[in-house]
Amino acid sequence: MIVSRLIMRSGRPRGFHHRWIGLCILLTVLVLAALPVGAQQSKRIPRVGWLSGGDSSSSSSQLEGFRQGLRELGYVEGQNIRVEYRWAEGKSNRYPALVSELVNLGADVIVTWGTQATLAAKQATNTISIVAGGAGDLIGEGLVASLARPGGNVTGLTNIDPDLSAKRLQLLR
Repeated sequence: MIVSRLIMRSGRPRGFHHRWIGLCILLTVLVLAALPVGAQQSKRIPRVGWLSGGDSSSSSSQLEGFRQGLRELGYVEGQNIRVEYRWAEGKSNRYPALVSELVNLGADVIVTWGTQATLAAKQATNTISIVAGGAGDLIGEGLVASLARPGGNVTGLTNIDPDLSAKRLQLLR
């Protein structure tokens, strides 16, 4: 029902990509939050780690779409969800330290933007769910087994799909 509501609201294809990522994150966090069942549950706020190769100004459209998707699903940053932002600022050598910070902070899920960020997150953890907001060839890089059944702890959106690329070339001709 949530998926259909999200799709129905998406009227504009431009924001759908970011709302879908928000939905993936939400579902992952909810599953993780439901795991520790005990006599007394704490009111722990789910924590999302955000890892981008750019800076806050260069990622503003992705960030706003992500926040909008969370708001539409009833999540308000600082109230019932916490987002920890880390920016590599164009320096790929910063990824390992930034991912390590997110892991040490106890992120329930890590959202990555770009192939290098996703690779760094995958190298840092195999237990925290990683959602690639946009990356290159997830299959070719060995991050997922297939787009239909990614396996492991990485999922998300890829910018490269060999089947679609062949179809695009066919349409172009």
